[in-house]
Amino acid sequence: MNLIKLWERIQFNEQFRPQILCASPDVKAPLICLEPGQEIPAHPSGTGIFYVLEGKGIMYLDDEEISLSKGKVVIAPEGSKRGIKGVERLVAVAIHIS
Repeated sequence: MNLIKLWERIQFNEQFRPQILCASPDVKAPLICLEPGQEIPAHPSGTGIFYVLEGKGIMYLDDEEISLSKGKVVIAPEGSKRGIKGVERLVAVAIHIS
């Protein structure tokens, strides 16, 4: 078992860089920290679960725009195109399942 103290891992940068909390061949869990205006371009991937810890943003999921804020969870189906843009400082955990 690994204990991860998320609040100690939060780090904002001029260019977005995810912090990989864990990775295996089938699962990857990045910590996402976006400044306002920073974004992750839309891309297809496996099933994704996104949990917003703080801040606000927009998730682009296929042709849909989803408002993100603290406490929201978005589940992106396998193969869907998704991207995220920070509106306020945004902190989220994603779990990607291949």
